[in-house]
Amino acid sequence: MKAKLLFAAFLAAAGMVAAQEASAPAPVPVESEPLHKVVFKNDVFTVMHLILPPGARTQYHTHTHDRIAVTLSETSTTNQKWNEAEGSAAPVKPGDIGALTLAEASYTHRVHNVGAVAFDVLDIEPAQRPATPSPDVAGPVAAETPSARVYNWVLAPGATSPMHTHTRPYIIISIAALNLKMSSPDGQSGSHQVKAGDFHFVDGKITHDLSNVGTTPGQIVEVELK
Repeated sequence: MKAKLLFAAFLAAAGMVAAQEASAPAPVPVESEPLHKVVFKNDVFTVMHLILPPGARTQYHTHTHDRIAVTLSETSTTNQKWNEAEGSAAPVKPGDIGALTLAEASYTHRVHNVGAVAFDVLDIEPAQRPATPSPDVAGPVAAETPSARVYNWVLAPGATSPMHTHTRPYIIISIAALNLKMSSPDGQSGSHQVKAGDFHFVDGKITHDLSNVGTTPGQIVEVELK
């Protein structure tokens, strides 16, 4: 009897998933998903900005590149792969870093914001996996895929990161508003008042450190082509 009940429950769950897929629009490329706004694109990176209102779901969409996700808000979300049940809710907060390595040619899913605050996230996708990853590492690696390495600099007021060198193109992202100072080994420096979610593409080799010359905590994430 117990086995029959478990089998019936499995069939019911499978039926619910099938019904959900039948009623959902067909998957689209991530760049065509209505809530994923392409805010930067060149031959190295594509950056998409997703703001998902509370209670909303994205359309099913397909990723065909490795992905780094950098969260900018605090809420809870679920993930649902195509033809699978919706996953459990997971809390997210500003500065969280997610790394998706494609195990197959593509990855199709949708995201459901089950929290009370909009889910704000930057999705960064390298255009391709480098044929030969660089052996040079700019600092402690917070996350990585075959395409990119991620460096996470948490800067208290007055704090400065170690001097470090980027040998490949990268995206620098500010997680919170801060007064950011960048200095090079030759003594040159510049300060920038940046906002939460500000990002910038840097092409070419650069050596610098990062200083928080403001009065509030800061966090800088760098996503570097591998």
